[in-house]
Amino acid sequence: MGELKLALRVDDLDNVATIFAEGISDGTLVEIRDKRGGADPVRVIGDVPYGHKIAVRDIACGEKIMKYGECIGAADRDIARGEYVHIHNMKALRGRGDL
Repeated sequence: MGELKLALRVDDLDNVATIFAEGISDGTLVEIRDKRGGADPVRVIGDVPYGHKIAVRDIACGEKIMKYGECIGAADRDIARGEYVHIHNMKALRGRGDL
């Protein structure tokens, strides 16, 4: 069996988890862990660099992206569970000055 690949969901409000493993490519099985020790396996969609985010559940277009219990942006399109979440499918809402 290969090395266990982990992603961490820090807050109950989070709909993304941060990858803490190298070499995460499309189709890799990752275990999402939460602060209670819960483990939720998911297949990753896309190649995800260390420290980047994946969706812990389906996220609808326009829905807030929550990380560490804080809103960090909004989905630009529907995002599937396990999909890489980054600038290609979300827009930042912080520091824009228009909100």
